[in-house]
Order: sequence, then C-alpha cells, then structure tokens
Amino acid sequence: MPRTSLSAPLSLKGVVIRDGCVLLLLNERGEWDLPGGRPNPGEDRRAALVREVGEETGLAVDAGELLDDHLFEVLPQRFVRIAAYRCVLAGTAGVVLSDEHLECRWVPAADLADMVAGHPLPAGYLRAIRSAFA
Repeated sequence: MPRTSLSAPLSLKGVVIRDGCVLLLLNERGEWDLPGGRPNPGEDRRAALVREVGEETGLAVDAGELLDDHLFEVLPQRFVRIAAYRCVLAGTAGVVLSDEHLECRWVPAADLADMVAGHPLPAGYLRAIRSAFA
C-alpha cells in the first residue's frame, strides 16, 4: 500500500530553463531527473532547492513558483513526494555535475516527448516542465 503524500519523504526539484531548453540529469537508475533534493529539517523549501541545485550542478538559481506536486514511486513500494519549482538562472556559469548524476543535457522543449538516448523521463517531471513552458 503506498504511503500518503503527507508521510512520504519530500524531494524538491528545479525546472531550470535556458534558451528554450530544460536541464535534465541522468541518474543511476537510468532515468532523466531534475536537479534538487531533500530539505534539511526546518529549512525553507525555496532556499533548500537553491542549495540543492547548486550542489548538484554548480548553477546559481532563484526558485520561483510551485509547478507540480505528486507522489513518485522511486522503487517498488518506495514513494517520494516531489515538489517541482520553476528556477531562473541567476548567473552565467556552466554546469559542473556532481557525482550524484552520470550526465546532463539541456533539452529543447520540443524534444521532451521523444526523450534523449532512450532513457525515461518520469511523467510528473514532464508535467512540471510543460507547465513551466506554458
């Protein structure tokens, strides 16, 4: 039985857009991911997202509005609550990928449906990205 959204751990994700492209990171499960992570106890969500995006990508961002909130089954019967926010680049630096991900790509919005190199993009992430481009 899945855990409710209130009891599932929270992971904050950033939809980072540059020149009509969204930043996607390839994780160890072979799925495209959005940068982000878990907030520390008592940490403001947007501040935590800015910190996490910086740690995973080296990018400075400003976290904006909430785009999507959903439960994601990471592994069978293991759920995480995902809250995805629009992020605006606050600098001009390039991506410096952490060891948490295998690869990164700036993907044009038009190419999201076909996704890159056969790796899946979870439906909730796609919904948040489409919302950011709407």
